[in-house]
Amino acid sequence: HLGHNPQMLNLKDLCSGLPLDPMPPNRGRDPSMPHAPVRTPILTPEEERLALRNSLRYFPPTHHNHLASEFAQELRQYGHIYMYRFCPPVHMRAYPIDQYPCRTPQAASIMLMIMNNLDPAVAQFPQELVTYGGNGQVFSNWAQFRLVMYYLSEMTEEQTLVMYSGHPAGLFPSLPSSPRAIITNGMVIPNYSSREQYEKMFALGVSMYGQMTAGSYCYIGPQGIVHGTMLTVLNAGRRYLGSDDLRGRVLVTSGLGGMSGAQAKAAVIAGCVGVIAEVDATPLRKRHEQGWLMEVTSDIEHSHANTRHVGMTTPACMLCECPSDFHREAKRSKTPLSLGYHGNVVDLWERLLKEYEMTDELLVDLGSDQTSLHNPFSGGYYPVQLSFQQANQLMATDPAHFKTMVHESLCRQVAAINKLSEAGMFFWDYGNAFLLEAQRAGAAVQKEGGGATEFRYPSYVQHIMGDIFSLGFGPFRWVCTSGDSRDLALTDDIAATVLEEISANVTERVQQQYNDNIRWIREAGKHSMVVGSQARILYSDQKGRVCIALAINKAIADGRVSAPVVISRDHHDVSGTDSPFRETSNVYDGSAFCADMAVQNFVGDAFRGATWVSLHNGGGVGWGEVINGGFGLLLDGSEEAAKRASLMLNWDVSNGVARRCWSGNSNAYETIQRTMKEQRQLRVTMPFPVQDEHVLDRALQG
Repeated sequence: HLGHNPQMLNLKDLCSGLPLDPMPPNRGRDPSMPHAPVRTPILTPEEERLALRNSLRYFPPTHHNHLASEFAQELRQYGHIYMYRFCPPVHMRAYPIDQYPCRTPQAASIMLMIMNNLDPAVAQFPQELVTYGGNGQVFSNWAQFRLVMYYLSEMTEEQTLVMYSGHPAGLFPSLPSSPRAIITNGMVIPNYSSREQYEKMFALGVSMYGQMTAGSYCYIGPQGIVHGTMLTVLNAGRRYLGSDDLRGRVLVTSGLGGMSGAQAKAAVIAGCVGVIAEVDATPLRKRHEQGWLMEVTSDIEHSHANTRHVGMTTPACMLCECPSDFHREAKRSKTPLSLGYHGNVVDLWERLLKEYEMTDELLVDLGSDQTSLHNPFSGGYYPVQLSFQQANQLMATDPAHFKTMVHESLCRQVAAINKLSEAGMFFWDYGNAFLLEAQRAGAAVQKEGGGATEFRYPSYVQHIMGDIFSLGFGPFRWVCTSGDSRDLALTDDIAATVLEEISANVTERVQQQYNDNIRWIREAGKHSMVVGSQARILYSDQKGRVCIALAINKAIADGRVSAPVVISRDHHDVSGTDSPFRETSNVYDGSAFCADMAVQNFVGDAFRGATWVSLHNGGGVGWGEVINGGFGLLLDGSEEAAKRASLMLNWDVSNGVARRCWSGNSNAYETIQRTMKEQRQLRVTMPFPVQDEHVLDRALQG
């Protein structure tokens, strides 16, 4: 639970608003939980006063004297006012939807999703309201959480909750067809959307980094990215290695946090050997206890290969042998395996390079990185020169020196990767700003003659997932609000059956994507994916998403599924995100830095039937680098829900395919042409590509 209090609240008490008479005791941080790194906003004395004044706005003046000193202490000690006193003593998890004290199931579904985002089994730093990515906030402080739960419990179907970067502005009159919540996070005037300005605005309590599905209440645990990572690895094998049979192939990467933790599970499902470095023992232990990591080691220098040591018995995770020896044996035996290396990924890359230089044996086939480089100087990246503890101390006491060490570490990491790539390893950027930050650090990642979004190595969107997005495929997901695993198993079967039925008359390229996802969904139950809510994800195109949603809605109406189902998606999708270094990095008409698509998607989802919508600055690559949005839609078995789902999901995919078509993508051109034939009301402006480049030459020379 959150807050080490034996007196646990029930949901009714949790939704009663801010507890002021009496106030709960201030127990501070729970030492048994992982906590966010100390932030370093560098405020002036006047700005400190403003941050304190802003935080006290949530409370009557009679409480200001009591709270001011402890809020000031939090600001100076942690760099932010989290209001730990109001962290509720409740078992934070996704409760069955009928247990929430609400006037409308739509509000209850939002409450369920919020509590799932803060479940300690799901969230990275629960007491700091961080779901994933080191700084992906659900709210800015606990007063906001308490007020949001209160407003949702009071809401009718003629009201909408308006959320300003974690702050509940209130309930406003609206239509029954309107969204029940409108969320914006980090909407900052563009010239002020710098990393330094963000730290200051977050400390002041006026803006917030919601990542993607953290601040939109749609995170479903690391399963949400396991599937996408598995598809990325499979398609990387097809592109780089000429086969999707990855037995005996080795993927080396880093990160075992909320998003990156999926890599271990995805590698095994894809059939390869995954070696994942992680500096923090806490997420390493969590992934091992979940069964997602099969082996763990902290020894990079010695021991010999064997595969008998399984289990974690020491806090330092020191168990099996040197990663290079270990995965040499796994590579030879062609056994799917996930190995967690408790240490710095730079040490791992340099050791693999040393092995190659000594033996002429290349032990890695595929490489990537999932450190949180959208947040490189506040706990997202740990320089190899320092221990984990030393780094946490230095980033708080000497941020400038820490930044220098991060840059030096990135240069060392890139130098080793470059040499291994020259030897035959295939490396890609995983959309975490690795290459962007490496370039800023002065590392050798530039591409000769490359454009603004191109580097020495491709992003996974440019070479792997971009083609999938252009076909309309992306991460569609649903949550069974009953909390019953039987409902999830039934919806799995519904989804697989739908895809099998509609995959008969499609192109070979689309058929391959359907087959990958049918295989995924048929096997999903046996891979123990569920962490938190009873949720599932798969990649589907527009037709598949609509058909699955309608089939699930019918199953709810028939009583086969026992309670409503929330449908959603990752923001990392066909239409949801404008991100020139990730989702739109394969857009080459000059519009990669434009954000019309994501904003239009947010607005279009809102008036086509979404239960809630969100629009964020930042997510994935980082603050100021991305605009992205998402939605949640409650299926309750009604005809109205079916109408909303059909209208909204069709738009939610077609918008991005049309934009990608206009930018010159041939896959998107073919996809939107087929969609217009199927939907007579859809009319998209189609491009006429220049077929003779000499026309341009003559015009410009003249």
